[in-house]
Amino acid sequence: MSPKKNNIKMFFKTLPKNIFSGFVVSLIALPLGLGLAMASEAPPISGVIAAVVGGVLVSILGGSNVTISGPGNGLVGVLLVAISTLGIESAYAAIICSGVLLLILGFLRLGKLADFFPSSAIQGMLAAIGLIILGKQFHIMLAHRIKREDTIDYLLEIPFTINDAIHYNNTGLLYAAAAGVISFIIMVFYSKIRNKYLQLIPAPMWIVILSIAFSYYFEIVAHENNPIALEYMISGIPEFSEIIEQLPTVSFSKIGTIPFWTSVLALTLIASIESLLSIKAVDKLDPEKRRSNVNRDLKALGLATVGSGFLGGLNVVTVIARSSVNVNNGGTNRSSNFFHATFLVIFIVLFSSQLQRIPLPALMAILVYTGYKLASPENIIKIFKIGKEQLIIFFVTLIVTLKIGLISGIASGVLVTFIIHLLLNKSFELFGRNLMKPNVLMFQEDRNYYVSVKHFCSFLNFYKLKAKLDAVPETEDVIVDFSLCQFVDHTVMENLNNYQELFTKRGGHFEVLGLDLHDTDSEHPFALRRLLPVPNVIKNSLTRRQKTIEELAKDYHLNYVSKKERETHFLDGFLFFRTKKINYIYNQLSNESEAINTFDIEFSEGEFIAKEVIRSTMLHIKLDKNIPEFTLDREGFLEKVYAFAGFKDIPIANHTDFSNRFYLLGEDTEAIQHFFTDEITHFFESNPYYHVESNGHDLLIFGRERLASIKEIKALYDFGKRLQQVVS
Repeated sequence: MSPKKNNIKMFFKTLPKNIFSGFVVSLIALPLGLGLAMASEAPPISGVIAAVVGGVLVSILGGSNVTISGPGNGLVGVLLVAISTLGIESAYAAIICSGVLLLILGFLRLGKLADFFPSSAIQGMLAAIGLIILGKQFHIMLAHRIKREDTIDYLLEIPFTINDAIHYNNTGLLYAAAAGVISFIIMVFYSKIRNKYLQLIPAPMWIVILSIAFSYYFEIVAHENNPIALEYMISGIPEFSEIIEQLPTVSFSKIGTIPFWTSVLALTLIASIESLLSIKAVDKLDPEKRRSNVNRDLKALGLATVGSGFLGGLNVVTVIARSSVNVNNGGTNRSSNFFHATFLVIFIVLFSSQLQRIPLPALMAILVYTGYKLASPENIIKIFKIGKEQLIIFFVTLIVTLKIGLISGIASGVLVTFIIHLLLNKSFELFGRNLMKPNVLMFQEDRNYYVSVKHFCSFLNFYKLKAKLDAVPETEDVIVDFSLCQFVDHTVMENLNNYQELFTKRGGHFEVLGLDLHDTDSEHPFALRRLLPVPNVIKNSLTRRQKTIEELAKDYHLNYVSKKERETHFLDGFLFFRTKKINYIYNQLSNESEAINTFDIEFSEGEFIAKEVIRSTMLHIKLDKNIPEFTLDREGFLEKVYAFAGFKDIPIANHTDFSNRFYLLGEDTEAIQHFFTDEITHFFESNPYYHVESNGHDLLIFGRERLASIKEIKALYDFGKRLQQVVS
């Protein structure tokens, strides 16, 4: 079969999964689109228009595979300034012009521009955006409208707003504030509930459903008006026919003014950075580990932004949170982006009047949580662990962004990063003499690619190394040698880690040499490296849980290793980890032959603000023979629903009870049915339920997605030991 016919066959085979994923994403996109538009002081429907136009055009013309497009969090502050200074009609013109600039960037193949921004400066800019969102929307979340000069003033007013909310005498304001607080609590704690049935509906859509149900309760059951103050209810959502008939007026009258072009440049800068960062992050989540064509995506996003502006919508960017949800729900190609837009149109056609039953504080709670995630103290702690100098870059970028603006903020971050690099190396000559020199040499030796990096490698010249590495297929072996390089910065170290993960998961090998000659201020793998001796002291001590596991190992005559192990390639072949990033395993218990190994593991789902870190206890079994690849779970209602999305349960002949109780998936149906003999089938029928997965030569087993107790570890180990005997 030709590659083209095979692609068409795979498209239709995965179509049900992409429709299902697009539906789930639309449940998040609807409330977020409304909230982001209102936070920008644009008409509520403008956020949904951006998501629909972006979903249609980017799915057809884009160069990424599993990303979702729509209005972005990072643009709220810039759009707010643009609309307040230019007016909504001229702001639409600025949005259109920023789309044209994005188109130009794409045609000029300038997608690599994102690599020129230091990682800590970008984190500082994102944190500032988070504070801008949080600072203003927190007050509306508590039904308290105020006007202040800048974001810092809004943040300083938060304690006073909380005090005012506690002492409200107006019942309508009390109900409005309660809606905001309850919605915020849902956003905070919903992700902690690891229940597959609840997780099917995202937290923002639960807020919408509960808000509308609350409104109908008072109307139908209590026969009263909605007690929430009318000024804090969403208004101005038009019918679908009105959107088509009444196109907004776009005014280019201010195109010759400085504020207009300041807004255009700011919109373009943030839209391009947010999109390129999101594309890079989502590529790591892609189960097939495909590389996106970022320049083609920029052109598609630019065209979508132009179309969105003319229709009364916001800028269209690639969004990480919705893209992560898409991957986690089985999205495999751009059609899921298209279907997410399709479902949004259906929602507006059928339920536009119902959306006006949603309290404004409830939507703002979603954005307050988003703002907090962007500016989370955890991010500051992570940056501090990488290096104290990164914290300086982070805070300079953040403060300048808050006090002056986004363009000034990112520019100051770049400048401070360069100054710190000069001070750390105590040499301007290192950068001045070698900046324009070719510092990357690549050649092939015995089918391996060897890359030598000289002088220095930082955000200033990383594009040279990136161009070489991007030219190498991920299935090949690459050696990158830094032994002739005097300085390697944090941005480069972070990107090298991304390449290592990508090559490993695609079957290649990526090895970095020469950094043992360098030293660093911290033990973090992303810390910058330079040729200066800096001693480090490492202190190790066992926790109470680790001491208990150590005692367990002695009782059961097992080997115990408590330290964190980042070499986890033996887990790469398992389906469960195809869309998840493994950070490390630790607390390993193994038998003498090391064929059975239980361990605690930390992994993450999603990226950026959508990132959720999960710790669990699992068991790995090395088999002495090859078996078919499969996954086995307890069958429930949700698994029956999955059948409609193309996930077909494999029946085992003469074992009706097993087929009714267990959900068995795999590609090679005949081999799987042959493998599940009477003995193996009876074993699973007579033992506790676990998630059991085969990658063809090993087994992975775990219960709930949390750390196991000592008793549960014993039960898991016993289950695995007996299963190994049955399979062998």
